[in-house]
Amino acid sequence: MKSHVKKILQKVLGFELYLFLFSLFIIKTLRWNKKEGDFIHFIRQIPDGGLVLDIGANIGVMSVWLSTKLPNSKILAYEPIPQNIKTLKRVIDHYRLHNVQVVEKAVGNHNGSVEMVMPVLKDVRMQGLSHVKHESITDFNEGNTYTAPIIRLDQCPGIIESGLKVTAIKLDVENFEYFALQGAHELISKHRPVIYTELWDNDNRNACFRFIQDIGYKICVIESNQLTEYIEGKHKTQNFFFIP
Repeated sequence: MKSHVKKILQKVLGFELYLFLFSLFIIKTLRWNKKEGDFIHFIRQIPDGGLVLDIGANIGVMSVWLSTKLPNSKILAYEPIPQNIKTLKRVIDHYRLHNVQVVEKAVGNHNGSVEMVMPVLKDVRMQGLSHVKHESITDFNEGNTYTAPIIRLDQCPGIIESGLKVTAIKLDVENFEYFALQGAHELISKHRPVIYTELWDNDNRNACFRFIQDIGYKICVIESNQLTEYIEGKHKTQNFFFIP
């Protein structure tokens, strides 16, 4: 959606209603969005009946799809930004999803608190670019800031207490993915989940690649509707599958 249209809608509808309606629109049209075809392929890789982690759940689009396509699984949806959390919960109630639990925390390599930012570009609040403010992240740092709790997945009570096998992780935290993976080293090594993540072409991507290969995963992408091992220079994408 064009920035000027977003600006008008956010002003006319109010930001909270805009987020809710925007989420419903994306949920309804996701299957026809060519950019999200890789995510739908990811869902098909997940065995039903386990624990799925939606890291960076934002306004609930992926959580809804994971919940409805995996009705026997439990979905933990991690989101630290207050407006996004409110929308996420409203969307969950709207769809009457009983297998989704919201965790109001950021995910990283330590427990404590962290500063977050929702970027504002030309008077448009960009909820999809919300991220942890960190010295390694130099883009989109101007906007509305928040202090949020942050947790290592290895020590997350919701995972430990569930007693379920972690079957899959969707990871989209806007260039903070490496730190989230660091905090999940034990979990990933133990459960060996399929991981789907969006990674920009930068140092964060390279660090994620090194980390995941060191614990026995291969890096894959979708080519001709099939999973294939990633070849640098050949595959131009931001969507990656980490396969044990």
